[in-house]
Amino acid sequence: MLEKVLIANRGEIALRVLRACKELGIPTVAVHSTADRELKHVRLADESVCIGPPPSAQSYLDVPAIISAAELTNADGIHPGYGFLSENADFAEQVEKSGFKFIGPTADTIRLMGDKVSAKQQMQRTGVPTVPGSDGALPDDSNEVLRIARDIGFPVIVKAAAGGGGRGMRVVHNEEVLLSSIQVTQSEAQAAFGSPVVYMEKFLQRPRHVEIQVLADGQGHAIHLGDRDCSLQRRHQKVIEEAPAPGIDQSLRDEIGAACVRACLDMGYRGAGTFEFLFEDNAFYFIEMNTRVQVEHPVTEMISGVDIVREQLLIAGGEPLSIKQEDVVLTGHSIECRINAEDPRTFMPSPGTVKTFHAPGGHGVRVDSHVYSGYTVPPHYDSLIGKLITFADTREAALAKMRQALDELVVDGIRTNAALHRELVTDTSFMAGGVSIHYLESKLEHER
Repeated sequence: MLEKVLIANRGEIALRVLRACKELGIPTVAVHSTADRELKHVRLADESVCIGPPPSAQSYLDVPAIISAAELTNADGIHPGYGFLSENADFAEQVEKSGFKFIGPTADTIRLMGDKVSAKQQMQRTGVPTVPGSDGALPDDSNEVLRIARDIGFPVIVKAAAGGGGRGMRVVHNEEVLLSSIQVTQSEAQAAFGSPVVYMEKFLQRPRHVEIQVLADGQGHAIHLGDRDCSLQRRHQKVIEEAPAPGIDQSLRDEIGAACVRACLDMGYRGAGTFEFLFEDNAFYFIEMNTRVQVEHPVTEMISGVDIVREQLLIAGGEPLSIKQEDVVLTGHSIECRINAEDPRTFMPSPGTVKTFHAPGGHGVRVDSHVYSGYTVPPHYDSLIGKLITFADTREAALAKMRQALDELVVDGIRTNAALHRELVTDTSFMAGGVSIHYLESKLEHER
């Protein structure tokens, strides 16, 4: 068992990790910037250390400051949460070399999955279906590039191997502009990610975003906890997530889940992870793996009864997985709305002081938020201020609970996107289930 955990993050995920530590009796250390002294998890932690000024580069991304805080407080484990340094292989390596336990995969695994070319090759070796495309990085030979594109079939999408978050990609509809589009993408990739390597895939027209949650202990055991649908997105950022994904045949779910488990065992994966897929015409196509806990992990916890963060902590402490695949029973339906401090129409961030915060409640309602009345949302970080989650026996009942919960939610003093969510959970197409990743942006463009 870990003896003391330093939480290298902020906001709702930091509070989520703290709660899991408390339940296991593990003392906690909160590191924070000068702008985050009043965060709820900082107040609740056993110890806290200020690691720098508000800019992330000088605080939450400052590896030496975080390592020093762990040394100062005699922590033995570091949980990176999501975002910031959570998928930074150099950070994971430095944590382990400094004598601490990184609560996540090994640095080698993060590097393997962080490069989309090597990740795709790994999936192909273990039988996980991938999007038709180039076998690795695009060659320098223009004629060969054109041949690959013709074999794939237009439209294609050119992607940066080191990209992420919706950046470093370009859709190409014909071969006349293919080579110039590749050059532009390579230049952007070099500037944004430090690597000009790009690859090419078939561009799916109306796919859904469906992902598989996995847990593995690095000791020869791995399980999956079913799927999630995260198709309701704006600018590649998820807005609403749900589990399970609507309208997918159970035999296909079982098949893709088993494939992801095999991949975990093959690479010796350790910790929580998510395989992300595009789903179109009843087929899964792997796009990337996130080697960390996801923002949307609560919907999986609700339908599985498995505490994913607790398992992360136990695995990092050397414990084997506490459950086997045959013990996983998925029931009901869960929906999550991301509540952001932003204008619901313009999507501009809305930092400021929350005068009144009232969280909804009732059976099957969960709120993961660090916000409280009097808390000031700083302008320096992501606008997520909380997640509203509902659970019920059916999708229709979970949606009904969400509509009620959104009506009860009160956040005064700043603007939030709650109004957008109220609109979406009564949207006819979304209520029917199975909208594509393009649906929300198309709807917004049409209505606004």
